[in-house]
Amino acid sequence: MEKKTKIHAEEAKQEILITREFDLPLSLLFKAYEKAEIFEQWMGTKVLKWDNQKHGSYAFETSHNNNVVFKANGTIHEFIPNEKITRTFEMEDSPFPVQLEYLYFEKVTDNSSKLRMHIIFQSIEFRDKLLQMPFAQGINSAHNRLEEVAAKQI
Repeated sequence: MEKKTKIHAEEAKQEILITREFDLPLSLLFKAYEKAEIFEQWMGTKVLKWDNQKHGSYAFETSHNNNVVFKANGTIHEFIPNEKITRTFEMEDSPFPVQLEYLYFEKVTDNSSKLRMHIIFQSIEFRDKLLQMPFAQGINSAHNRLEEVAAKQI
């Protein structure tokens, strides 16, 4: 059975909760978010800046036919290896304002782990607008690639 990323969006709230279990040890799941070269592979993007530490920042862009089609950046507020990343996330050149993301990494067994993401939006309207896009399909596909790419790090 294919694993799925679960997205929970409670009515009338400006947040979403995302959970996914991976067939990866906790350290490999965390590395997929910590190491730029691994992140680039599973996100299909180019890292422009990658300073994973408290008060650090990041930026990346995705291109298609040599044209940049997506750029994002943010600030790292908390970085606890194998445990937690708190960061902002901003899509450049989009109507969406900055969102706040809490990423929690949990050991399930020696060979499996769980990612929980709590994302807070400026408003319910912006959250709902994102959910109307192919967001769920996109994050599930990205998490499938994450598991595939990180498993090769063993």
